[in-house]
Amino acid sequence: MEKTIVTVHGEARREVPPEQAVFTVTVSAVDRDKAALVARINQRATEVTALLDRYAQAVERRETTGLQMHPEYNRRGRRAEAYQGSIATTVTVTDFEPLGELLYLLAGEELISLSGPWWQLRPGSRAGADVRREAVTDALTRAREYAAAVGSELDRIVEIADADAAGGHPMMRAAGFVGGAAEDTGGFDLSPEQQTVEARVLLRVTITEPTLPPA
Repeated sequence: MEKTIVTVHGEARREVPPEQAVFTVTVSAVDRDKAALVARINQRATEVTALLDRYAQAVERRETTGLQMHPEYNRRGRRAEAYQGSIATTVTVTDFEPLGELLYLLAGEELISLSGPWWQLRPGSRAGADVRREAVTDALTRAREYAAAVGSELDRIVEIADADAAGGHPMMRAAGFVGGAAEDTGGFDLSPEQQTVEARVLLRVTITEPTLPPA
């Protein structure tokens, strides 16, 4: 005899602390002489590298993510009157304690602009696995409730699948800079924003023969 199949969804949601902070530091300048411009940018970029080296224990990764160099032409568009250039470095930090101080020092340097930090979880974070497990538990609870409503019990699991449209990966939302300058401590007062992790699963189970009450 063919078993009755019950299909349910399970959901779970958590608010967890971020594991990484990402920011971008950009060195940019304008000069009439192209060679002088390259030298200025290189010198400042070297100073940025030296500052990041001082916080090497907090910095997990640094990558050059952008390099631009282009002339600024006169109104007739025939001759370059100046040159503009920039180099951007994206920095990933895992120790948040010195982050405000590091950003404060970088912000005080000439020719430098900052963006971020963006708070996030690591790719493949354990938080994702935990929330998926909770979603499966939620689905099993719902399936048992449906089975009990008709006098049945769970028989076996037929299928467990991610129900997210994006392929079942937990949703990890990142937020930008939170806080302000704290002049007394020589750093920015940062408040890492909690990350929302969500998962949704599809569960199909068979149940024992229902025992329906008499009409």
